[in-house]
Amino acid sequence: MKYLNDEHITTIGIDWANLIGVIETTVRTLDKGDYSQPIKPYLRFREPSKRIIAMPAFVGGEIEMCGIKWIASYPDNWRKGLPRAHSTMILNDPNNGRPLAIIESSLLSGLRTAAVSGLVLQHYASVRKLESTRLGIVGWGPIGRLHASMCASVLGNKLSQITLFDLKGIELNTINPLLRPITEITNNWRDAYRNSDIFVTCTVSDKRYIDEKPPSSMLLLNVSLRDYLSRSVRDIQAILVDDWDEVCRENTDIEQLHLDLGLTREATFTLSDMVISNRFADYDSNESIFFNPMGLAAFDVAIAAYYLREADRLGVGVSL
Repeated sequence: MKYLNDEHITTIGIDWANLIGVIETTVRTLDKGDYSQPIKPYLRFREPSKRIIAMPAFVGGEIEMCGIKWIASYPDNWRKGLPRAHSTMILNDPNNGRPLAIIESSLLSGLRTAAVSGLVLQHYASVRKLESTRLGIVGWGPIGRLHASMCASVLGNKLSQITLFDLKGIELNTINPLLRPITEITNNWRDAYRNSDIFVTCTVSDKRYIDEKPPSSMLLLNVSLRDYLSRSVRDIQAILVDDWDEVCRENTDIEQLHLDLGLTREATFTLSDMVISNRFADYDSNESIFFNPMGLAAFDVAIAAYYLREADRLGVGVSL
């Protein structure tokens, strides 16, 4: 069995094209039904905002791996100078159940999150033919920074402007030097929202605050899931989810749209619809796309399997 941590993952490196490719391969595998992924339970105690989530999955096909992620999410940790999330994964051989790896890495979880967004962005860009694209990010923690890196990789020289906002402020040294010339730090989320073609929410907000309709022809990556008042997105027709049963619960914006406005599963489409059926092409170019990813264990297992195989190939990690 191998042990990997954030340092090992960093040594192996971040190749966004490969990671996005792993996510697309997994989507195609899920579409064929060669997987198992029970609804993830939330362990809560004492303070309701704190939770630890168990995320087991098996993914067949080219991935051929099973495992579980155990991730603690404590939104107030930043007040103590601690990371919000602490994540541990165990991978097992699907043929005999033998433990293959234990991976203590919140970075791995963040990479999965940004790679899923990257797959959406990649398909969106192929349909909308993006040029001179403006990116807005609200929330400049680890997930926001990984999304900036991913968007820069996917868009390349088509990324013309980045607008960042965080309630706690943003230090210049937290921004990639290569991106600083096109980056503006603002003191209002509305500036990032109104002046972007791609808008990403990566916050730990405990209440919804986005109260105005988005500009037309916008990709909204609602990574933090609880930022939009229902009235602000009520007119959007193109609502993309990773899994309806997962995301329509736990006080997400999707659940609120369901409760407030009667949003149904049939009024949304999935990553499989996007990849297999090219659903983005069904919408007018002026229509905004609203993506809400609850986070699927299958993607965590697939990304972890990729890094385990890279670790074996490169001789990285600790053998136990």
